Amino acid sequence: MRAATGTQYELTNETPDGRATATITEVAAGIRAYTLNGIDLVESFAAAVEPPMSAGIVLVPWPNRIKDGTWLHGEDRQQLSITEPLLNNAIHGLLRFTAYRLVERDASAVTLAATVFPQSGFPFQLDTTVTYALTDTGLEVTHTVHNVGAESAPIAIGVHPYLKIGDVPTEELVLRVDAATHLEVDARLNPTGVDTPVDGTGYDLRAGVRVADLALDDAFGGAGREHSLTAPDGRRVTVWGDENMRYVQVFTPTEFPVTTSDDVSPVPGRAVAIEPMTAPADAFNSGAGLRWLAPDESWTVRWAIRPTGFQA
Repeated sequence: MRAATGTQYELTNETPDGRATATITEVAAGIRAYTLNGIDLVESFAAAVEPPMSAGIVLVPWPNRIKDGTWLHGEDRQQLSITEPLLNNAIHGLLRFTAYRLVERDASAVTLAATVFPQSGFPFQLDTTVTYALTDTGLEVTHTVHNVGAESAPIAIGVHPYLKIGDVPTEELVLRVDAATHLEVDARLNPTGVDTPVDGTGYDLRAGVRVADLALDDAFGGAGREHSLTAPDGRRVTVWGDENMRYVQVFTPTEFPVTTSDDVSPVPGRAVAIEPMTAPADAFNSGAGLRWLAPDESWTVRWAIRPTGFQA
């Protein structure tokens, strides 16, 4: 049976802390697995299924939602395809079901490429690449976007990893989010335009909160460089983003199909997505965090997943 996410690129690296492995998918250039010394650091899923709840995929040319799939480019109303019918939004960009092409690979790294072609609601052409590299410090990721069209194009980048620490129950992990503001949303999960300081609220996660005490599908602004999950024994998995990643979405579903072993079917359970983003939901309308690339201009964005305390 062929994998639902296309070719699977298996990466390995012998690090000072032990053997690291990762599986990167052809479709959506996603992370299907990442381990250190055999310990899962992301929620994995079977090759035969599509990424559950967008697990691990790249979100380009926008992350999260565009309300009603509409936005104005000058005086021209653009209509994107509605890909979240229940809430009538366009969600997670235009490459989530695209097969990326291989550019370069070795034992510990792979570079994949895909083009965003002009289409309904997005009359621009962008060449994109993503490089995954297993290094001594973690899984390092580099995105590039090059505007190959004749006019400036709007662009935002996000990613959708679900983190874990082996067989530690996710409810027992402590989530820390370094963000100064919380973005309020409407019933369809689109921003209302109100950003509230997290100080003194239940959204202040800077000191860490047990996942069991959280129910989130929320965006945060004023984001710092690092957000993390920590186990009771001190092991930690950190999501790092460069200066472009000024926003972060945190999602804690209770019905994620958690895989406990290769020979047991997934069971619904708690998961935690920490999603660094260069812009929040509906950025094509609000302009918040939106980057406009001039013709022939390129943009590079970096982020990483970095484990600590996992020495063999």
